[in-house]
Amino acid sequence: MSRQEELRSRRLNPKLDKDGDVELQPFIASGSSPTVVSSGTSSGGVKLTPGLEDVTASGADDLYERTPPTDRFNIVYLILIIHGVGTLMPWNMFITAKAYFVDYKLSKGYTGTESEYANNFMPYLGFASQIPNVFFNWLNIFIQIGGSLKTRIVWSIVVEVILFIFTIVLAMLDTSAFPGLFFWMTMGSVVIINMAGGIFQNSVYGIAAKLDYSGAVVLGSNISGTFTSIINLISLATAPSERTAAIYYFITALFILLTCFDTYFALPLNKFYRYHELMSAKEQESKRSVGHVGQKTPYMAILKKCFPQCINVFLVFFVTLTIFPTVHSDIQMVDSNFIIPAKYFVGVTCFLTFNFFAMVGNMIPALVQWPGPKYLWIAVVLRFLFIPFFILCNYQPLGHDRVFLPDFMFGDWTYWIGGVLLGLTSGYFSSLSMMYCPRTVENEHAPIAGMFAAAFLITGIFAGINFSILIPKFVSTVQL
Repeated sequence: MSRQEELRSRRLNPKLDKDGDVELQPFIASGSSPTVVSSGTSSGGVKLTPGLEDVTASGADDLYERTPPTDRFNIVYLILIIHGVGTLMPWNMFITAKAYFVDYKLSKGYTGTESEYANNFMPYLGFASQIPNVFFNWLNIFIQIGGSLKTRIVWSIVVEVILFIFTIVLAMLDTSAFPGLFFWMTMGSVVIINMAGGIFQNSVYGIAAKLDYSGAVVLGSNISGTFTSIINLISLATAPSERTAAIYYFITALFILLTCFDTYFALPLNKFYRYHELMSAKEQESKRSVGHVGQKTPYMAILKKCFPQCINVFLVFFVTLTIFPTVHSDIQMVDSNFIIPAKYFVGVTCFLTFNFFAMVGNMIPALVQWPGPKYLWIAVVLRFLFIPFFILCNYQPLGHDRVFLPDFMFGDWTYWIGGVLLGLTSGYFSSLSMMYCPRTVENEHAPIAGMFAAAFLITGIFAGINFSILIPKFVSTVQL
């Protein structure tokens, strides 16, 4: 057989390569480069694609079904953890840099004038962050903003990277002469970052649901908080100024986002990921053959099936964000001789403790998954007891005089143990509910269910943040 005949035979009859992978020739038009595929337009244009979503799976799926590949060394799982870190990195970084904005850039000592910008920075930041995040999380389910899930992820990261570069430039400039302009430019950048972040987060959960790896993204989001908390403690001990610390924060966030961008393009090189892409293509081909491709996605039917777990997701994050960080960070030390110095008390008992144990809680479902989907709501509802517990600690909200049981407060050790349990249960139950959610629907609808869960997650965060605003008013007006 001549060399040309052999190549033609290999194209028509896919075989496993030496690594057990399926050759890509059957999926690409003869003579085409393996990195481009026809766009299907009349102009004959081509487009680059980081995945195999535009390629037919004819022939290769049967071979893969005989020996489905595994996620060797958990590479795909680790990549999704990195993307989970990236989804919450903007939010964590702006919160951690509170001292830079409030005590430095917008302070009277820097601008020379007293203004309301510093006093209102955190409420404005919360609204600027969460409103676009919630809106675009939900919109991203029903409208393919920017195309496929993969395209949305790539462009969302690019937008966030550009805005973080802009934020770093603002940190380097002398803005003392125009604090108002600096404030509104910062808020504008936060709005755009969270528009992109909402699409990024929702799309990542959609891909993770297809692989049953939603827990990896949740784990990554909690690692993001732990990572930021550690940077915060290091900066307290070593950074010469708030400005320098903020520049370090934002450069770190930029590095994480660039890592997400780079690792995303490594996914199609993995046989495990490519297998699921090819199986998805096979399902689409089967639907096309029976005339179901043109049917609309049954959003309401999917939501009805996964709604109980979506409510669990919402309630977990509602309780968590009601307490952390607004109430949690305003709890002060009772015993001046406590094991943790006053300078690091909030940083350790609040930010580091919560984020670290939430991360640990995310890991537990890999070993134990209890309670099951039917009874998870009971444990989730019991977490509402954390709200009165933390109010009854030495909670002293800034700018308010506490009149609610002012002489009763739990001790430092009791409060710290409560912080550990808050983090553990938040990480554990959020992972369980996010894992259960895609399993309640058919495999072909798992990405949509995962995106619904992500939308309920961010909605729970938004609702919790806004409800936490009422807690200081409650303890300063209600007397017993």
